[in-house]
Amino acid sequence: MSNLPDRAPMPTVPSPSRIGQGTAVEQSRAAAEVLAAVEVAQRFPRDPAVARAQMIDSCAQYGLAERAFFRFPRADGVVTGPSVHLARELARCWGHIQYGLIELRRDDEYGQSEMQAWAWDVQTNARVSTTFVVPHKRDTKRGVKDLTDLRDIYENNSNHGARRVREMIFAVLPPWFTEEAKQLCQQTLNNGGGKPIVQRVTEAVQGFDRLGVTVEQLERRTGRSKAQWDGHDVAKLGVIFQSLQRGEIRVEDEFPPPTTTAAEILAARAASPPAAAVDPDAEAAAQAAAEGGRAG
Repeated sequence: MSNLPDRAPMPTVPSPSRIGQGTAVEQSRAAAEVLAAVEVAQRFPRDPAVARAQMIDSCAQYGLAERAFFRFPRADGVVTGPSVHLARELARCWGHIQYGLIELRRDDEYGQSEMQAWAWDVQTNARVSTTFVVPHKRDTKRGVKDLTDLRDIYENNSNHGARRVREMIFAVLPPWFTEEAKQLCQQTLNNGGGKPIVQRVTEAVQGFDRLGVTVEQLERRTGRSKAQWDGHDVAKLGVIFQSLQRGEIRVEDEFPPPTTTAAEILAARAASPPAAAVDPDAEAAAQAAAEGGRAG
């Protein structure tokens, strides 16, 4: 008889009582797809020159460039950077990259979802992933709001997950590839897709007007009058407009009200003493005397 103590039984991992036919087929297909992707990547490795040419062509398109950057407020400043739309396009151009977002667990009792974002270069076998918790909450003007509607929870999880997927893709892409793409997209924004600067200024003013932003607010934001705007100014306003459209920032974040209100200006004018009235005849006589003195 052995004197060794009995080992504690290994904990069992909970699993579903049954697996449907569709789930079983999907599991087999996913495994076969991964093996096929690895084999194709090894047999037909990417050509960096071809990938770079595709990236240059994509970044020259204004439709991608205007969605290539994001803005959102944080503390006392604004965070900017390349967006998930640019990350996905660069992954397509670079080739042999897989990425995704998985909801590992949803806990309605605690109001949170555990999720995982990942990206994998199947050619070099470079893989990165991050696991994070998304509370079922949303910041509003009236404070934090609990989310209970399934659609709201899905959209909240997708918004948080897209940021992590973006970082995972950029983690497996070469830094030079990403930096060149950012510069090219900025150049495309500055050029405006070939549109004249007058037309771009008009479209920018009209777009912000639909959001309730006036020309005066735009001029305060750029620090220059509308007549002095150039391609860089319009491009910066375009990034702000797209971020407003996507809900990343609010109008009051980018265009706060002036520190001096109209009521304060009127009050200051009323408090100041009125200017002394000028007699036209006396002013003319003084001017004639001055001219006579200079002539003598």
